[in-house]
Amino acid sequence: MASSTRRISELAKHLILPKGIVSTGWPAVRKLAASCGIEYDDWQNGLGACLLGKRSNGLYAAGIGGVIISICRQVGKTFTIGTMIFMLSILFPGLKTLWTAHRTRTSDETFKSMQGLARRKTIAKYVRVVRQANGQQEIEFMNGSRILFGARESGFGRGFDDVDIEVFDEGQILTEKALDDMIPATNTAANPLIIMMGTPPKPSDPSEVFQSRRQEALKGADDMLYVEFGADRDADSEDRSQWRKANPSYPSRTSESSMLRMKKQLGDDSFRREGLGIWDENVSSSAIDAEAWAHGAVKDRANGGIPSFALDMSPDRSSLAIGACVKYSDGSAHIELAEFKDPAHAGTAWAAEWVASRWMKAAAVVIDGQSPAMVLLPELKSRHVRVTIASASDMGQACGRFQDMLAQGSLHHFSDDEQKPLALAVQGATIRNIGNSGAFGWNKKGSDVDISPLVACTLALHGAFTSRRHPGRKQQVMV
Repeated sequence: MASSTRRISELAKHLILPKGIVSTGWPAVRKLAASCGIEYDDWQNGLGACLLGKRSNGLYAAGIGGVIISICRQVGKTFTIGTMIFMLSILFPGLKTLWTAHRTRTSDETFKSMQGLARRKTIAKYVRVVRQANGQQEIEFMNGSRILFGARESGFGRGFDDVDIEVFDEGQILTEKALDDMIPATNTAANPLIIMMGTPPKPSDPSEVFQSRRQEALKGADDMLYVEFGADRDADSEDRSQWRKANPSYPSRTSESSMLRMKKQLGDDSFRREGLGIWDENVSSSAIDAEAWAHGAVKDRANGGIPSFALDMSPDRSSLAIGACVKYSDGSAHIELAEFKDPAHAGTAWAAEWVASRWMKAAAVVIDGQSPAMVLLPELKSRHVRVTIASASDMGQACGRFQDMLAQGSLHHFSDDEQKPLALAVQGATIRNIGNSGAFGWNKKGSDVDISPLVACTLALHGAFTSRRHPGRKQQVMV
């Protein structure tokens, strides 16, 4: 069966409809689109019919819970949703739509695509003006309808009112704060519609909104539309039949070369998410409780205390992290990522020099015996730094102490904005069992996660609490 003739009910991995649908506004959209030379595949017609489904009172059935679409790249979602918004803007005078992506680059690309649509001869007659100035990317129609484009990372979306439709592209990196800023804009609209669409998130993505909406849908929420396209969880990334499962536009509109190019550029791990639409097994759960971690954030490090340090290097040797911990007399501690560099560009000697210059005032310097950072051991010894080599058992104790102190509120750190690599490591960390005693160590959810900052800080904490070394003078350090 050709891709263009497959229905959404045959393609969608999950298709969860809001209750009470008695009609849909899609036929009017499809008829106007046809007059403009735009034709939809069967799956697009099905998606549009569900998306614009209405209850008996004429309001959108998904008007409360919204529309959530988990869809891989290279499918044509921007074309499908974009042309629908164009047709609705022509059909309903004064319609106001905000189209937002997380990144400025994505927003600019979408706007560029929509400009091309606005220039079509069959559509241009409905368009009054296309504004292209930075911060004012907008398509205005003859009937007063408007589509405004902007990036959430630039603060777009705050301060609007009477918004009828909001499209949140890159939904996998949509934060609660951005949502809180923008959702009130639809409060005064008579029949608002909120659409979130994106790919399955990476472990390091701030994806709480997208994940929670998916979980609500899969648990049986009846006030939202949830559509998920994706290959089987155990799919072979080379299997073309799995490509067809994940991408309803393959191979008729999305070519094999496009898929191969994406696979080559993304790598297998990211291709499974972004090219095949496969959600990670435990993407919604993290080894470190997000609320406890947020509660431990401080603006300033307390004075006093004794510092300890640890080093860790990622398995592919693409990053070298120095973690630091200050232990205080009341039993509390402060951890932070002191240094974080790429050895391919910076080498490793700098790290040995950095640690050596602080060794005389430190309680411990720790390296995991299985870490590639062990390559620094000779350089550190040559600088008379006494290094503690952590065993698997030590790692289990270290991670357990980390979790216990975090839960007790006695472990502090700087905010995520100030220490992004550490924050990403915390978000992307899961656990691995060590032996059969219940001990565990940190692991990562995907190959594109770097947990070396977390490992380094955890081992620095371990050194601070297990070292018998007492440097001669207490002093806050970590410059």
